[in-house]
Amino acid sequence: MSIREESLKKHYEWKGKIEVIARCPVRTREDLALAYTPGVAEACLKIRDNPDESYALTRRENLVAVITDGSAILGLGDIGPEAGMPVMEGKCALFKTFADVDAFPLCIKTKDVDELVRTIYLLSGSFGGINLEDIAAPRCFEVERRLAEICDIPVFHDDQHGTAIVVAAALMNALKVVGKRLSDVRCVINGAGSAGIAIGRHLMNLGLAHLTMVDRAGILAAGETWMNPAQAEMAQVTNREGLRGTLADAMRGADVFIGVSAPGVVSPEMAASMAKDAVVFPMANPTPEIMPDAALAAGARIVGTGRSDFPNQINNVLAFPGIFRGALDCRASCINEAMKVATSYAIAALIPDGEVSETNIIPSALDPRVAPAVAAAVIRAAKETGVARK
Repeated sequence: MSIREESLKKHYEWKGKIEVIARCPVRTREDLALAYTPGVAEACLKIRDNPDESYALTRRENLVAVITDGSAILGLGDIGPEAGMPVMEGKCALFKTFADVDAFPLCIKTKDVDELVRTIYLLSGSFGGINLEDIAAPRCFEVERRLAEICDIPVFHDDQHGTAIVVAAALMNALKVVGKRLSDVRCVINGAGSAGIAIGRHLMNLGLAHLTMVDRAGILAAGETWMNPAQAEMAQVTNREGLRGTLADAMRGADVFIGVSAPGVVSPEMAASMAKDAVVFPMANPTPEIMPDAALAAGARIVGTGRSDFPNQINNVLAFPGIFRGALDCRASCINEAMKVATSYAIAALIPDGEVSETNIIPSALDPRVAPAVAAAVIRAAKETGVARK
């Protein structure tokens, strides 16, 4: 039985991956009067007078909404909100397992940006944070930006920022191994969608100076008419050399390749054309842009993928549970760039310099140290930047 067949069987057995558990006893008349009517009215009145009391008197302080419109589910594409529910439930299970965050899946039946933003905003008073998931680019950029402007709780699109944060952590350690500096390397990102653009922005915030981005139609370059607005914006701040052409053209002489695109798009010859001691992160799932053994045989020094059956798994679960744990614990009003940068450094630091190697550049997705370390880093950065409210 394949892993996909076994997973389907388990989903039929589980009948959902999460459930609601009561935190208060409701066994006697007194229990009922305290948890519900008439006693509950006092909590309601407290919150009426001061809405912030909702964090102390309800589960809001630990509750995150995991929200999708079903338009970009995994690598399956636009399969609808109901079909995205197994992924959203899985995300909620990871939140609880790794950071004791209570998360609730919401799959919303609209692709209209105005309607989606309005719906999420109207629900936001019930939650301490919002995790956007599997919303297609370029709409995801506008949805996140507009929600961040009107909500007073953290809004985080994990497909963008979680991916970027973990890629950056892995790259920091990989560059230690090969003896190169982020400010000096030439980096190519293939896949100029939500994840690729977020990775590019985050790495540039960390000091990357030479970045070329590529999408299906070719290299992002100023003046190309096929780009969407988000890609056109990236073209203005990347591709210093003014390259035009294909992915093969971009990869020639590059020090780093990061793929968030499609299976098999990188040939051994393309990998071989990269600079000495190249770092290759082909992260298309389940089949990467180039298989790790082929990349290594072609001359790559370090390879990391999104898969658990190869070394150096670059997995978002290293980031989002701890990020929200920290943001909730300090009542952060947002998740800002300083908090994201702090998370990348915190994850990378869990591999001591003496233990970093070609096959050990990122902690295991199951490492119990990760979420607490990330949460602590997020809280420090939130306080330093003035967005912590407790």
